[in-house]
Amino acid sequence: MAVETKYVVVRKGEEKMTFANKKDADAWDKMLDMADAFTDWLQQHQPAMDEAQAEALGMLLAEQKDAVQHILRTSKLPDAVKDSGETAADDSDTAVPEKEKKVRAVKAA
Repeated sequence: MAVETKYVVVRKGEEKMTFANKKDADAWDKMLDMADAFTDWLQQHQPAMDEAQAEALGMLLAEQKDAVQHILRTSKLPDAVKDSGETAADDSDTAVPEKEKKVRAVKAA
């Protein structure tokens, strides 16, 4: 019989994600805290914004925190976004605006 330890991130009584180690679970929980803070901030400053939109944007900002921090510090896109956007434009047959490609290309840890 094998014994496995699993770490479950629970938010508002709902299981969000299960991890094999505590470090990854803590990182995910921290990212969800950041997304909640962004969502609350967006709703305070943009009351006309739909709650679902605010949550989606808050999650995006939290997931892309490294890119957001770089943009805030330098007022420029991170190099990884620029490079990935150019390669994606070469490999893609579909007509997707360049801005969308750049946003999707960045993955935060």
